[in-house]
Order: sequence, then structure tokens, then C-alpha cells
Amino acid sequence: MKLTLATSGLLDPSRLSAWSAERRRAIHAAVAKGMAVGGREVREAARAQMRSAFEVRRASFVASLQAKVFDKKPERLPALWVGSRIPWLGIHTQGGTVSGNLLIPLLPGRIGPKRFRQVIDGLMRSGNAFFVEKNGRVLLMAENIRENAAQLGRFKRAERERSGVKRLQRGQEIPIAVLVRRVDLKRRLDLAAGVQRALPALARAIQQELDKV
Repeated sequence: MKLTLATSGLLDPSRLSAWSAERRRAIHAAVAKGMAVGGREVREAARAQMRSAFEVRRASFVASLQAKVFDKKPERLPALWVGSRIPWLGIHTQGGTVSGNLLIPLLPGRIGPKRFRQVIDGLMRSGNAFFVEKNGRVLLMAENIRENAAQLGRFKRAERERSGVKRLQRGQEIPIAVLVRRVDLKRRLDLAAGVQRALPALARAIQQELDKV
């Protein structure tokens, strides 16, 4: 998504080209410095939007959203990039559909993808993972055995809560995940709104640097 910050005066392209090369370099440097300063406020506004959109458990998730100034092309004014390297974050800004064979953990809370892969790998290595079809759904199941105690802990608690029993029997089958072919995701993160709220502060920071030119 691209947002344009337009202003009159020194940044007007028709007027900018009329300045000397030295003057244009000074303007270019001032805009870059203003973006670096004001970009911090833009970044924090975007991070606040992330905190309101998601249930944040790790500070590194929010910290992944950064602001960076691109100013290496002297013939173009600098640009401020705001984004995250987390690959799946983008789909939450617009919504969409994820297709394929997807395993959705059957837990009341969230489990991280790395931990969930460890659970599945442990069950697969021990041969204690199998699919069954129940009520039109394909479920990944595992038996309650001692060898997989580390992998099954959270899933056993979830099954006890669902069934209302205090203790599961040894060898009892426990649902781990449901296999689905597609997942429709609604838009959750309005990143543009967070950025736009901070644009006045960005414009002020740029103007303060331009006033020094």
C-alpha cells in the first residue's frame, strides 16, 4: 500500500527542479532527515495499531514493524517505508483466503507455529498420529501414551475441558487438529489508518528540517 504526502513550496516538483543542484541536494538531505525523525512517530502509531488488532504475546512481534528511509536516488525525493518482515502479516491488512492442506490446532488458546510443528513431528516420529473422519470433519488424533507426554500436555488439558473429565485414560484417543482445505481470513489490521494518523507529525518534522535549508 502506498501513501503519498503532498505539500506545496520546496517539495513542489515543478519548483524543485528550478533550484540549483546544490540546493536540491540540501533539500533532499533535509527531507531524508525529517523522515528519519518523523518516521519514528509513524512507526509507533503503526505499532499501536498492531497491538489493538492482535492479542500480542511477544514483544518481538510488534518490534518486527520498522520504518526505514530510502534516499539513495538523488533524482527522486526520499521515501519512508513502514512494514514488517513477517510474511503472513500482509494478509491481515486486507483479508483473503489461504488454500491447501491446513492443520488447525484444536486448542482454546494460541500455540506458536514452531511449537505446533514440534508437536506434529514428535507424534509422527513415534507413529502416534492418525486421521479419522467425524461428523464430516477430518481430525488428526493421537493416543494418550507416556512416550508423547511432552507433545500432548496442552491437548490433554483441552480434551479434559471439552469432555468435563478430570483424568484421561491411558491409550485414549485425543484430537490434535482439524484438517481443512481453505481458511478465509477477515481484515484485522488497518495499518494505513495508523500511518495516516501520524502523517501530520511526519510533515512537521520534514518542515522543521526544510526551514534550516
